[in-house]
Amino acid sequence: MMHLNYHHLRHFREVAHEGNLTRAAEKLNVAQSALSVQIRALEDRLGHPLFERIGRRLELTEVGRIALDHADRIFETGQELLTTLSGAGSVVPPFRVGAASTLSRNFQLQFLRPALQAAAPIVLSSGPDAVLLDSLKAMSLDVVLSTEPPRQAVGADLIAHRLDAQAVGLHGTPERLTHATLQQLLAAEPFIIPTDPTIRAGFTALSAQYGVMPTIIADVDDMAMVRLLAREGVGVAVAPAVVLRDELSSGLLATAPFTLDIQESFFAITLRRSFPHPLLAGLLSA
Repeated sequence: MMHLNYHHLRHFREVAHEGNLTRAAEKLNVAQSALSVQIRALEDRLGHPLFERIGRRLELTEVGRIALDHADRIFETGQELLTTLSGAGSVVPPFRVGAASTLSRNFQLQFLRPALQAAAPIVLSSGPDAVLLDSLKAMSLDVVLSTEPPRQAVGADLIAHRLDAQAVGLHGTPERLTHATLQQLLAAEPFIIPTDPTIRAGFTALSAQYGVMPTIIADVDDMAMVRLLAREGVGVAVAPAVVLRDELSSGLLATAPFTLDIQESFFAITLRRSFPHPLLAGLLSA
């Protein structure tokens, strides 16, 4: 298959903007005859005429206008590439973020707020940590937000930045939180448990400590669903308060007055790169 000759495309673009073969040839420092040959070669490759002559001026045909639109975008993108690599670029590329399914949406918003205020384009994906880390290593993501650092075997070039740690509590509708002791609460109420391993392990150890086999009404891999089920009164959510921040602030949900001694950490995982996304350093420091 024949490929497009971008040298011919660049010369066509110059002629199209000048509207005159002679001026374009002078600007490009090439012979007018050579420029004519290159334009004809491009027309042969595309299978359509690009210009029609109106008096002494060259006017674009319909195909010529389509070709010029693509040529402008192609060469503008090339210039953006050069300025980005030189550190002088002003165009911010899309910031691609992967977030673990079990990560609080409120926490994600808190992390991304400076980028949103800067009106930067953001592409947000969610999924299992392993899939997201593979995408990070392939450089199709700029950062992965998770509650766990990557295992050592995943790769030495991955860096885990610990952003925060928050206490895990028991949150539910006020009528579910009337028990006098933590043991009574564990024994009497159904629980909504996220699949996050830190929370699950901590809650299992806590239940064993009190000799209780709690009722797990919902085992959920999405913090947004944990929040929704708690709002509906399905059970008591085991989660950091940030997950249910709005419901707790409004009084729709309350937090049980018991300390669980379970903490969940939040990490931003990045790949060691020579040219990281320009927004990344500011978000990590914030």
